[in-house]
Amino acid sequence: MADWEFQNIEYLYGLSIIPILIVWFVLRDRYRHPVLNYSSTSFIGSAGIKAKLIHLPFILRLIAIAGLIVALARPQSATSWQDVSTEGIDIVMALDISSSMLAQDFKPNRLSAAKEVGGEFMLSRPNDRIGLVVYAGQSFTQCPLTTDHEKLVNLFSGIKNGMIVDGTAIGMGLANAVNRLKESDAKSKVIILLTDGENTSGSIPPLTAAEIAATFGVKVYTIGVGTVGQAPFPVKDMFGRTVNQMIDVNIDEETLKAIAEQTGGKYFRATDKNKLEQIYMEIDQLEKTVIEETQYEKKNEEFPLIAAFSFLLLMAEQVIKRTWLKSALTDV
Repeated sequence: MADWEFQNIEYLYGLSIIPILIVWFVLRDRYRHPVLNYSSTSFIGSAGIKAKLIHLPFILRLIAIAGLIVALARPQSATSWQDVSTEGIDIVMALDISSSMLAQDFKPNRLSAAKEVGGEFMLSRPNDRIGLVVYAGQSFTQCPLTTDHEKLVNLFSGIKNGMIVDGTAIGMGLANAVNRLKESDAKSKVIILLTDGENTSGSIPPLTAAEIAATFGVKVYTIGVGTVGQAPFPVKDMFGRTVNQMIDVNIDEETLKAIAEQTGGKYFRATDKNKLEQIYMEIDQLEKTVIEETQYEKKNEEFPLIAAFSFLLLMAEQVIKRTWLKSALTDV
């Protein structure tokens, strides 16, 4: 069923001029005494009809003025139904915080860039529950699944290298992330695993963790971060000064690809911050939140039709005054 609303409802106050015009017309007509002269009795019948309709132009004018005022108020008819059911996706971000993430091929470094881009991704998905796992030589849960994304981003921004023993335990990080999702009843469960190296520590091999993920229906998107070749890495020289030293970039892309393939995900390589942003945008498109809804709202502008009808009435008033009622009507 259609509901009506007015975009400029204050213009409707202009309708108060209608009763003023009616009073003015009645008072003016009371003091007028029109005299009609007929040259033959054959005209009396038609004159009687004209006498009955002598006020028709004024009535048409009133309706037209009222219509134009209503048109200025910009009426809109809206038809809407709403039956919305939103179902988010459970996502765990597994972030490598090993010392190699301090390499400066990303500005200011890989870890800072990963936190910034990952935080923006979290805030862009308000309907999803998101959790955070960090890993280096070991792994721990920084934040369980939550919809409080502002709190999550604050925790995310507080991550730093050195929080846990150094190393790269990709399998441990992935297994911990799977553990966060194994009890989830969401239809879609996703892990975004980011690393810049090779598995060098931990008691669980990466591909074993991938098998566990596949068993629980968890899809894993893997991201390898780092330029091709060498990257500048800050080190202390013999005088205690921080200088950059070029180090080789070694990412176990074969393992990361195998993890993604085994779980139905996808592998990405980010060689700079812009590429990392594009990767998160692509994942955002690949993992759209499921929204089951019957939500429809249609607004139609009604003022053009009302304005056109009002102008037609004004034209009709003038035509009637100047033709059919010209002999019987004085200026109205």
